[in-house]
Amino acid sequence: MLRGSFFRGLGYLGEGFRLIRQPGLRLFVLIPLVINIFLFGLLFYFLGELFSALIAAAMGWLPDWAWLQSLDWLFWILYGAVILLMLAYGFVIVANLIGSPFYGYLAELTEKHLTGEEVSPDDNWTAIIKDIPRALAREVHKIVYYLPRAAGLFVIGMIPVVNLVAVVLWFLFNSWMMALQYVDYPADNHKVSFKALHHLLADTRLSALGFGLPVALAAMVPVLNLFVVPAAVCGGTAYWVRENGATRH
Repeated sequence: MLRGSFFRGLGYLGEGFRLIRQPGLRLFVLIPLVINIFLFGLLFYFLGELFSALIAAAMGWLPDWAWLQSLDWLFWILYGAVILLMLAYGFVIVANLIGSPFYGYLAELTEKHLTGEEVSPDDNWTAIIKDIPRALAREVHKIVYYLPRAAGLFVIGMIPVVNLVAVVLWFLFNSWMMALQYVDYPADNHKVSFKALHHLLADTRLSALGFGLPVALAAMVPVLNLFVVPAAVCGGTAYWVRENGATRH
């Protein structure tokens, strides 16, 4: 039997966007945000330079027809579309690897804010630095969980007729993964294992899918995906407090 509330789950991302504007949380939103903007700007620039060279090489192989040579603009349009898709799907994984130490602490501050406890972030920089190896290991664990399941869905998507079902499965799986990804930060703060978190979310699966769905959609929108990650961390913490945290510990 499916438990939880899909529509209640939908509200957590919106609450996350409200929470990232709170004075006590802004610093730990801005730092990974600036890092992500800088790194993805560099990535976009170098991919552009690489693609420019590839276009020049490809055009050199084409017949020297004026109308054909003038189609280089079309290559750039296709390049833009491909890069946006690559950034959309790869953004969440890379952004979480970069910002994981900050996001764990952001989840802690958010939980304190939601539960009425005092927030004092000034003396925790040493703890954040010490937490980097463990936070990265946790992110790798999530990637290991994701890859074989994504590969299985990819294989299913190659089978005619069955691939129609694969589209729906991909959508549900991405929503589930987003819930696992962002509720994991407060769960990790409570020393809950990733396997135990899986069972906790399964107990409120409808709420989890409701939370993960808008996160998955927002992650595909350029610029918005820069802000959705910290908002999803705060929203995932709100999910933890209301759906699992206070009643399970």
